[in-house]
Amino acid sequence: MMTTLAIDIGGTKLEVGIVDDGGSVVARARRVTPADGSGEALLAVVLELVEQVVEGHSPRRVGVGCGGPMTRGGATVSPLNIPAWHHFPLRDRLTSHLGAHVHIDNDAKAFALAEGWCGAAVGVDDFVGMVVSTGIGGGLVSEGRLVEGASGNAGHIGHVFVADDTDPWPGHPAGLLESEASGTAIERRTGAPSVDAGEVLVARTGRLVGRAVASVANLVDLRLAVVGGSVALGFGAPFLDAAQREIDRLCSLDFSAGARIVPAGLGRDGPLVGAAAVALRAEGFDVGVR
Repeated sequence: MMTTLAIDIGGTKLEVGIVDDGGSVVARARRVTPADGSGEALLAVVLELVEQVVEGHSPRRVGVGCGGPMTRGGATVSPLNIPAWHHFPLRDRLTSHLGAHVHIDNDAKAFALAEGWCGAAVGVDDFVGMVVSTGIGGGLVSEGRLVEGASGNAGHIGHVFVADDTDPWPGHPAGLLESEASGTAIERRTGAPSVDAGEVLVARTGRLVGRAVASVANLVDLRLAVVGGSVALGFGAPFLDAAQREIDRLCSLDFSAGARIVPAGLGRDGPLVGAAAVALRAEGFDVGVR
């Protein structure tokens, strides 16, 4: 069985797994992302997780999904929610430690690849994949191709403007989707984690996400948004319903009317499947999205 070592690096959790070439996760290990410490200390935690999952497996390649922004191919990464990794040379560090070529992309772009490969967007050529979690990111697929952008950072839907009545916080100008609807923003606003959010805040979060999706649908001509992440999936149906109502209100053009938002089809496996898809796609395998 051919497998990929998949690494998902986010502001809340670090997860490493073994994914087979059919998109199934066959082994995994995870840790909470350390809140402090050096960049090298954080890397050491990732490598400890790798050691845990590779025992008994011989993965053929390495794929990584990491919060952005980053330079193309993950030569250096600067995740907004991991201050210790500002311009961190992740690709070279991992390549040196693992002795294998490492393929890296933004975690939300990886999520979009996963959902197009074996999730809720299979067979769809135009969609946006969104992760609403500690931060908010996105990956755009247009005409069956993952949109890269000039520096490989296309899809940062968390920086779409959605509100004008709030205060900024470091690195996040006021009114951006990530400043309003991410888990970090919700905790800053309420003093409590997003899991404790009440009905009104859940509806507001969904409405703002729907507003961002509608903006993207109208701009790039698509009718599907697939959403994952701990906030989106944790808030569930009330969040999705509020988002859909806002999409219906704002998508009035002939080509965007009828746009819809759906939950991720891969559930908790999405980030690892996405990391594997990054490597498979880079090496020429068919993952449904070019």
